[in-house]
Amino acid sequence: MATVELRFSALPEHVRTARLVAAAVARRVGVDESVLDEVRLAVGEACSRAVGLHRRGGIDGAVRVALIDQEKRFFIEVEDEAGPAGVPSADRGEDSDAEEDALGLAVITGLVEDVEVTNGAEGGLIRMSWPVADPSADD
Repeated sequence: MATVELRFSALPEHVRTARLVAAAVARRVGVDESVLDEVRLAVGEACSRAVGLHRRGGIDGAVRVALIDQEKRFFIEVEDEAGPAGVPSADRGEDSDAEEDALGLAVITGLVEDVEVTNGAEGGLIRMSWPVADPSADD
């Protein structure tokens, strides 16, 4: 069940809002304080990547961020509508864009232990997760 779902137009100024909301929801569901900066940075990188793909491809669609609280994990999904442009590929002939994409994904995988990057017909999806503290452990 999605705790919060954001949809925003692919503009860089909306990335900050997504980062702030993700960190606030992560704190509320019980993600450890020590990894909140990682959550914030990973969401910022994923959203910036999605915004860049939209802008480079001239796509008007929305970026979707879903913040999902499950029993012992907190999931964040960042989905773009960049279609095939969202597929990382070295043979597209766009070296600087491909390098920027690879760097963004490297940052995300360096920050998040559990990350999955997939692509579909509509675009790319980055799914990240963090453990949630057991509330009964505080007793």
